Amino acid sequence: MIIRLSLAFALTLASLSASAQTAYIDDTLLVPLRSGAGTSFRIIHKGIKSGLKLEILEQDKSNGYSKVKTPSGLEGYLPTRYLSMEPIAKMKLATASKNLAASNRENTELKKQLSELKTEFTGLSKNHKNTSSALEKNAKELTDIKKISANAIALDRKSRELRESNEQLRNELELLQVENIRLKDRSESNSMLMGGGLVVLGVILALLVPMLKPTKKNDSWA
Repeated sequence: MIIRLSLAFALTLASLSASAQTAYIDDTLLVPLRSGAGTSFRIIHKGIKSGLKLEILEQDKSNGYSKVKTPSGLEGYLPTRYLSMEPIAKMKLATASKNLAASNRENTELKKQLSELKTEFTGLSKNHKNTSSALEKNAKELTDIKKISANAIALDRKSRELRESNEQLRNELELLQVENIRLKDRSESNSMLMGGGLVVLGVILALLVPMLKPTKKNDSWA
């Protein structure tokens, strides 16, 4: 019989343990606000919720009460032990949650900006690559242009030298032509003089020959 009762009690405890749930006490606290510093004074506000921001007007350490003013302008007394110089845990948690949410939003925005920057960086890298290729091509073309320009300058210098040489040769040719004309005129003059001389010589000979020829009369005398 005792064994059966023990088993039944154990089963009951086991079932109770299996159905038990964890719960917490809410930290919300309602503090009454009185017209004076003590519990004997009339309550002018049934309960001020914990976490409400109050303005301290007076504090009496002897009775442990403080005179406060609510955001709505209501003035009254409540025990000083319910006042905290720092926000309660619930408010801190709310502030922390708000800051966390803000941080998450900022983090999301930063991730978005990072993604945009990565995309922009990819585009800039591509543009930089294209620009570098274009610069290399332009540098090569510039080198070729410099070579062509150098060749053109050399050709221009050579052409100028040839023009100067041709001009000098043309001047020399003109001088030679003038000299040839002068020599030709001199030769013609010499020919004319020589012809005239031969004519004169012929006339002289024609005059002298009869004078030198002996006559028949003289021969008979001899």
